[in-house]
Amino acid sequence: MRRHGHYASPRLRPLFATAGAVLALGAAALPLKTVATVRLPGGSSRLDYASVDPGRHRLYLAHLGGGLVIVFDTKKRRVVRSIPAPGAHGVLSVPSIGRVYATATNDRQLLTIDERTNRVVARAPAGEYPDGIAYDSADRRVFVSDESGGAEIVFSAAGHRIGSVDLGGEAGNVQYDPVTRHVLADVQTRNEVAVINPRTKRVIRRIPLPGCDHNHGLNVDAPRRLAFVACDGNSKLLTLDLRTMKVTATASIGGSPDVLAFDPGLRRLYVAAETGEVAVFEERGRGLKKLGEDLLAPEAHVVAVDPATHLVYFPLPSGPTLRIMKPSR
Repeated sequence: MRRHGHYASPRLRPLFATAGAVLALGAAALPLKTVATVRLPGGSSRLDYASVDPGRHRLYLAHLGGGLVIVFDTKKRRVVRSIPAPGAHGVLSVPSIGRVYATATNDRQLLTIDERTNRVVARAPAGEYPDGIAYDSADRRVFVSDESGGAEIVFSAAGHRIGSVDLGGEAGNVQYDPVTRHVLADVQTRNEVAVINPRTKRVIRRIPLPGCDHNHGLNVDAPRRLAFVACDGNSKLLTLDLRTMKVTATASIGGSPDVLAFDPGLRRLYVAAETGEVAVFEERGRGLKKLGEDLLAPEAHVVAVDPATHLVYFPLPSGPTLRIMKPSR
């Protein structure tokens, strides 16, 4: 059974059962306030990744259960289009080139979408189980995590497949580091991060993650040379110093953490977990301080943040609905 997504893992069941007990131990309330709740199309079923284009006032949502990429107007707070994408998992907006990339996992494809027309302009094979996506802005390449295939599949910006990188284990999330021009990929069955040279399409370094069980979530604060790794096997968040490539801190978070979102203006990190718990951290110096953690809603495992407005978006399967929140402190 797949750990990330999308089927109940035996390891996940006790986490759901104990969520209430965890919260009863005194987790602080979230430093967030709800400003709107909007109904979404596609039926009450699982949603996955989300991505914001702040300049176009667009939020892109992968509705896995509904087989859609939902295009949401963040200014008017309404859905403007639903694009068929069977088994949609990953979605990534790249405003600089006017493209959105989405993984249609049931079709084992990467979809390339024109942001202006909301039309699919390319489809390409993306491995056995395509999931998360990263964009290399220097080389104009797209990297897609083939989770069960244990590889990063590489595409041109136009959406044409041009190669792959063997990770030697199950692929978790993937991020681009514009400072080094390298790609970082979780190898979740090896508890390590692989560093990839996009030009040679080779792994050039492997970073061990002591204290981590099954690293799936990943986010990068490139200017401050930090990365954040969520371990869904033991519900830990690791801070990784990208200067030394060493883990410098470990924090407890909600059960089976999934998606991470970072607000560079406020220097806040949001971590959403399968149990519905959300944790909020603030960067202080070269570390993190937890500002709060609480149960937001069942299966609130996806989060996205708009860096221009600081609004935080949580797509929820019940309804389904989109909960829009703002920092309260």
